[in-house]
Amino acid sequence: MQTPAKTLTFVVPAYNMEAYLERCVHSLTAASRTDDIEVLIVDDGSSDGTAALADTFEQRMPGIVRAIHQNNRGHGGAVNHGIAEARGAYVKVVDADDWVGPESLERVMEVLRAQTTSESPVDMVVVNYVYDKVGKRRKHVVNFRHAMKSGAVLSWDDLGHFGLAEYILMHALIYRTDVVRASGMQLPEHTFYVDFIYAYQPFPWVKTLMYVDTPFYHYFIGRDGQSVQTDVMIRRVDQLRLINRIMTEATPERGTVPDGLYRYMIHFLAIQSSVTSVFLILSRDKENYAKKDQLWADMREYSPTIGRDVRRKITSRALNLPGSVGRFIIRWGYRIAERVVGFN
Repeated sequence: MQTPAKTLTFVVPAYNMEAYLERCVHSLTAASRTDDIEVLIVDDGSSDGTAALADTFEQRMPGIVRAIHQNNRGHGGAVNHGIAEARGAYVKVVDADDWVGPESLERVMEVLRAQTTSESPVDMVVVNYVYDKVGKRRKHVVNFRHAMKSGAVLSWDDLGHFGLAEYILMHALIYRTDVVRASGMQLPEHTFYVDFIYAYQPFPWVKTLMYVDTPFYHYFIGRDGQSVQTDVMIRRVDQLRLINRIMTEATPERGTVPDGLYRYMIHFLAIQSSVTSVFLILSRDKENYAKKDQLWADMREYSPTIGRDVRRKITSRALNLPGSVGRFIIRWGYRIAERVVGFN
């Protein structure tokens, strides 16, 4: 097998990110050794100075930073392009307004370098991520200590229990590049929230994984117009429904994959279905209430087994409390969770 030219490729989708791109790129190239790091800035048809700034970084750091320019295809199209161009053994998507911690970068690179020299490199590395919210002094760090043993090679059946609303976001994921390509994943273009698909559809191709207990990824939230703001998500709730359908169709039937993987995917699908249901309810639109009911019915129609197993999860049962009282409870539960975690 040909040795990859790089250990890790960072794919940085960038649409009108001139104000944030420099912080992101500097964090990705802050390691003591950078010769085996590749940063692909995928300029997604930006109308500000993002394209010129990307070219400047390529000129400053030849062989490390590459600027890729494309007509606007949305976040999914930028990620697809970056994965196709990646020369690293591993690939990590970092949104252009986010960044990584310098000490964690050193640790993660040490782990990945060891894997590239192994006869059986792990297919996926999981790290912690930080909700770095504007104006919030205490940052919420998501870790997986109770579900995964740090530093060990794990299979899906080795994983422990995930918390009620805990799942492996895109921010926590580093894939082996050959694995994500083998999965055939192609994210839909001009669609928001495709990170749910990215952190789900390739999993049946992942046979081994490793957890590195370090706050690697800083997820910057709270800026105006961000796609995860509550009012924005309500307006784009039909895109959340599309993501739910794609994830449902990517879910393997029970017995076709390891039990641990099936349990996790059902857990994650229940969370995503519940997230979509929450925003349909928060809209206070009677038509969206009907769409919520249809979402759950469509899942059962696609696969009675998957539909039943997802519906049995606590989050799913909570999101299907009947009537106006149920919707009232869900709205208040959302407000409390947002204040505690600060995820929007």
